[in-house]
Amino acid sequence: MTHPPQLTTTTQGLLASGAWTAAYLAVLERITGDAGARESSGRIDVAGIVALDTFGAWLLERLRRRIGPDAEFVGVPPHFQGLFDALSKVNQPAAKAGAGNPVLRLLERIGRATESAGVDLLALVAMLGALGEALLRVLLNPRRLRLTSSVHQLDRVAWQATPIILLITFLIGCIIAQQGIFHFRKFGADDYVVDLVGILILREIGVLLVAIMVAGRSGSSYTAEIGSMKMREEIDALQTMGLNPVEVLLLPRVVALVIALPLLTFVGSMAALYGGGVVAWLYGGMSPEIFIARLKEAISLDHFKVGIIKAPFMALMIGAVACVEGLKVKGSAESLGLQTTSSVVKSIFIVIVLDGLFAIFFASIGM
Repeated sequence: MTHPPQLTTTTQGLLASGAWTAAYLAVLERITGDAGARESSGRIDVAGIVALDTFGAWLLERLRRRIGPDAEFVGVPPHFQGLFDALSKVNQPAAKAGAGNPVLRLLERIGRATESAGVDLLALVAMLGALGEALLRVLLNPRRLRLTSSVHQLDRVAWQATPIILLITFLIGCIIAQQGIFHFRKFGADDYVVDLVGILILREIGVLLVAIMVAGRSGSSYTAEIGSMKMREEIDALQTMGLNPVEVLLLPRVVALVIALPLLTFVGSMAALYGGGVVAWLYGGMSPEIFIARLKEAISLDHFKVGIIKAPFMALMIGAVACVEGLKVKGSAESLGLQTTSSVVKSIFIVIVLDGLFAIFFASIGM
């Protein structure tokens, strides 16, 4: 038995009845179009509707909006109420805020940025705490350590990264030496280029440059991997199986990064010093023997220790930021790309800030 849809005009407004479904598409569009053109009452009685789907409910909602902002549905059957409520929120125009005071808008933006930074800081601290807790459990029970995963991650972030680290640091050492010789030659102080290259590379540039490259290479990789696992609900599956994702996924990656970055810093610093020596020989006419002898006089063990001490802390922050951003990924590819970009930017920013704090600290203790 069929119930064709009907829409009649009464003294109280509009009265809808019958089956408002997609099966009566042509009829519904015709009667709602006619009614919308001639009716101005604010009441639409839908108590007589016997069947309703999303198509019919949307036509009724569209009719209500055409009648006016004060129009309303009456007599809605309880089993249709949820559908009407859901469609009433669809395609609502956003309220346009007034121009307002530019100073207040600026303060609002500053406040929102401060709030966002505070939330990110709390998430980073929480991640460091979770990693510390997982590490403590592993130390108390070494059998819990994912040795295979840690070695695999160490191979990825250390061994496989060595060629690009050697190349970039070598070139940076060459550039610093060339510029130093070019400018020091004006004052007849060519020999001081060895001091410039040695101290700058060992204390600052070596570890900072390697940390930035690791943040862009390994940090972004961690964020993309963890984000992909989050999108595919693999992390939820680990929790369902009673496994701790921090201990299984995050800790091996961070441990590998903390071990790898000091090693890469040492290798990169040596490559940069070698590049500086090559340029000093070919461009500045300084023999390798003189360069090495001058280097021994210019640098001390403290310069080397300053650079190496920074490396594990920078690695820890890079790994923690990468994990936090990876866990923020939602269910879309766009979210994955945004969080990966955010991971690299935040990691580089934190590394530079950390380097500045270490510089102040070491200067205060005379290193």
